[in-house]
Amino acid sequence: MTTRVGYAAGAFDLFHVGHLNILKHAKSRCDYLIAGVVSDEMLELTKQRRPVVPLAERMEIVRHISFVDDVHAEVVPDKLETWRKLGFDLFFKGDDWRDTERGRHLEREFAAVGVEVVYFPYTVHTSSTALRRALDLLTAETSLAVPAREQSE
Repeated sequence: MTTRVGYAAGAFDLFHVGHLNILKHAKSRCDYLIAGVVSDEMLELTKQRRPVVPLAERMEIVRHISFVDDVHAEVVPDKLETWRKLGFDLFFKGDDWRDTERGRHLEREFAAVGVEVVYFPYTVHTSSTALRRALDLLTAETSLAVPAREQSE
């Protein structure tokens, strides 16, 4: 029997139930799951923002998820380059990529090397973006509540 290796990449910033769901569903479809944690620099390049939680800490959190067999720091934007290094059979992605130009491009690239792209439902009610917005609001409220002279001290 052949071992099916899966790869699930993400920022995994402000880790939440949506991340857990992706990893849990991914593990149910493969024998060995590698979680790719996107580096701080790659997030700045692709999403024009730094993560709240640094790469080393995000990797440590993901490493301790029972569904994850290995963790890989994703430091290049080219998923095929990552595949050449890791040799996975399945690539897991949230279904917010399905039927998008980026998703179709990814599917074509991976089909050429025999990798199947598998989509899982995106957890709409919880996202790192929503959590980041909530943190920004809290930070703004806190800075408004502190008198100006205390902020400068």
